[in-house]
Amino acid sequence: MPDVAALLDDLREESQELDVLVRGLSASQWAAPTPAPGWGIAHQIAHLTWTDEVALLAATDADAFAREAAKAMEDPATFVDRGAEELAVLDPATLLARWRRGRERLEAALRDAPAGARIPWYGPPMGVASMATARIMETWAHGQDVADALGVTRTPTARLRHVARIGVRARDYAYLVRGIEAPREEFRVELEAPDGEVIAFGAEDASQRVDGPLVDFCLLVTRRAHRDDLAVRATGPDADRWLDIAQAFAGPPGPGRSRRGGAK
Repeated sequence: MPDVAALLDDLREESQELDVLVRGLSASQWAAPTPAPGWGIAHQIAHLTWTDEVALLAATDADAFAREAAKAMEDPATFVDRGAEELAVLDPATLLARWRRGRERLEAALRDAPAGARIPWYGPPMGVASMATARIMETWAHGQDVADALGVTRTPTARLRHVARIGVRARDYAYLVRGIEAPREEFRVELEAPDGEVIAFGAEDASQRVDGPLVDFCLLVTRRAHRDDLAVRATGPDADRWLDIAQAFAGPPGPGRSRRGGAK
């Protein structure tokens, strides 16, 4: 079973790393465009703030969350963007304080959750470990958008293994969201972490295989870089097709990133 306390420690560290990137930004920098169309840096932090607050509601008041989820389903294509837009207009200091407060309260709620608790969500209910892992993935992915907007190169950390795990576990979802039948065969995924450790998923004797740097795989499954700009390799036609559509997050895939230089 995943160590929930360790996951929440990693979530806090991932959030703090992003906090360092944004805490000293000027008002004009908060408005700087990120690779996500129509979103500035403020939108990225606003989105994380909104999601943390909704996750906190789900973890502490299932009935209230159910009402919020029902309202969201009235317009499922825009409710996430709408949440970010509403918060992005806040004064940067106010937004930053709200993000910090929300993520701290969510961490405390998840630490206090009873063993085996299931947290309602927009899809199937999630365990505490799955919720914490999802928050790590989102914080890292949106942090990448912020880093790209600022021209900052982040140092990969061991926390990326959580992002990779979601990307692998979400393999079949990537097919489902596109109306494609998923392969029945399990894939082998072998990724090299920054410290040289190989992080592996799936059967060792699988014929369909993926390998490459851990950070590149994470950029791929969060759709933060174009496949052609990454050193992730596939063996087998099914694995090759998966790398074109892989995504670690729920919802529509979006257009993804262009190749460096602007070509699709």
